Amino acid sequence: MRGIGRGFMSRAEFLVFGSPRIEEDDIQAVNEVLRSGWLGTGPRVKQFEADFRGYTGARYAMALNSCTAGLHLSMVVLGLKPGDEVITSPLTFCATANSIIHAGGRPVFVDINKDTLNIDPDKIEAAITPRTRAILPVHFAGRPCEMDKIMAIAKKHRLKVVEDCAHAIEAEYHGQKAGTFGDMGCFSFYVTKNVATGEGGMVITDNEEYADKIKMYGLHGMSRDAWKRFSDEGFKHYQVIFPGFKYNMMDIQAALGVSQLKKVEKFYRRRLEIWHKYNTHLAKLPLNIPAPFAPQTKHALHLYTVTLDTRQITRDKLLDALIQEKIGAGVHYTALHLHPYYRETFGHRRGDFPAAEYTADRILSLPLSAKLTEQDVDDVVSALEKTLG
Repeated sequence: MRGIGRGFMSRAEFLVFGSPRIEEDDIQAVNEVLRSGWLGTGPRVKQFEADFRGYTGARYAMALNSCTAGLHLSMVVLGLKPGDEVITSPLTFCATANSIIHAGGRPVFVDINKDTLNIDPDKIEAAITPRTRAILPVHFAGRPCEMDKIMAIAKKHRLKVVEDCAHAIEAEYHGQKAGTFGDMGCFSFYVTKNVATGEGGMVITDNEEYADKIKMYGLHGMSRDAWKRFSDEGFKHYQVIFPGFKYNMMDIQAALGVSQLKKVEKFYRRRLEIWHKYNTHLAKLPLNIPAPFAPQTKHALHLYTVTLDTRQITRDKLLDALIQEKIGAGVHYTALHLHPYYRETFGHRRGDFPAAEYTADRILSLPLSAKLTEQDVDDVVSALEKTLG
């Protein structure tokens, strides 16, 4: 019989990690776009940007085809020059570092705090050099970074700040939305994210110059008038101002984003229920559950990550065991500086960032989606109890 307890039998169907909750109104919103014949960038994108401005309180929001595009363009509009350095975390997806590299800069990693899994602000100043231009903090798993400390360091050293909010749509720090502290904040709507459009991203800012440049760079570097082609204002001639990129979002994606954003808090409450259930049932197993929420913060609850006691079982063996029990899980992440490219290009080696390495060797992300049923959650717990209990 399935359910919490040691008598767990494997599921009949595989539980896909990160499968989004798509409801009938989401499907209807996309169908309406398909029937309209306006599939590319258009009125739904404009609406999604407006809705996201309303949700975050930012003056400007620019929809793009991915958070990666947003991070890249944020680095571009900061005007990075070859050799400029940007400080970030080694415990993140490769897009964070690649965005710096593609803009001509060099990622400089600073180790994490093992409890929060975010960049350790107390170690940032030691990494600052005359070539440092910006700090790129990552709100890992949805837990907001200590933005007061980071912003104080940035102000002291006259550095720009771009927040990687790929995990952090709902996150708040001391009552303020993640993404609104720095010069720009970049969000993801990838299929596993809390608001899912399949692929998609958004950059928010209060800086009009940055907003205009991201708009133009995101559509081939064409002038503002090019965007009027996507409205009912009629044809407008445009000029190419920069050698830009093809990063614009489609109305198909935006329609799903508009619909999903309306339910962001409903889905958040469901993930919070799952989070508390995991905390209750996993605390007795040989693993570390996520650290408690910090006061005056809101964790976005994107990833529920556990850190294993590897004296009993390695992370990869547990991952294989869960797959055998038809439970999907994820690894977030292998420490970036140990991947071949960053190791060989920048001369990194094991031992450079001990906290990130310790965590990366032991971390495992469990299913956490508003789509999960009570039985799904019971099955995850039971599979872990069977393997570790």
